[in-house]
Amino acid sequence: MKKIALTLMLGVAPIALAACGHKTDTSMTTTDNTVMTTDNMAVPPGEDANMMDNGAMAMAPMASTDFVTKAAMTDMYEIAASKLAATHASSPDVKKFATEMIAAHTATTAGLKAAIAKGKVDAAPPAALDAEHKAMIDALTAVHGAQFDALYRSQQTDAHTKALGVMQGYASGGDNDALKAFAADTAPKVQSHLDMLKAMP
Repeated sequence: MKKIALTLMLGVAPIALAACGHKTDTSMTTTDNTVMTTDNMAVPPGEDANMMDNGAMAMAPMASTDFVTKAAMTDMYEIAASKLAATHASSPDVKKFATEMIAAHTATTAGLKAAIAKGKVDAAPPAALDAEHKAMIDALTAVHGAQFDALYRSQQTDAHTKALGVMQGYASGGDNDALKAFAADTAPKVQSHLDMLKAMP
């Protein structure tokens, strides 16, 4: 009897041990014998693992107040940076471009203020540069000649690229008709500034 009981216990033990496992094996073996588990299954390109069942989340449109701040900040930075070119730049092309930027962004500042009034937008352009743009101006102030020319052109390219995205984005999905019209009118002007930078020798 003792032998029978011992045999039964030894037979049950492996089953009990298997049942007590702490992690369920969810692995699968593919045709090329690669073992795939829930830990290493790849998410398809462009998909967020947390959004695969819910679909892609649409980007929220920019609020009018945010657009006003971004547009005004761009103009303030452009004017401040371009004024430095008069005394810091060495390239005649850079100086000419900077002079045109002062005139162009002074005009868009006026246009933005008119659109704010027409659209009865409860927002006002910021009175001073934010920390990011102030740091950009500080960097320009610290250099002269060819170094200024190179940094100015680099900053201008980045700033106009971002500004173009803001204008195009709000023109297509903004929530205020007057500001949308301003953005749609301004976007081609910003693009022309980028074209000028690219054509500069």
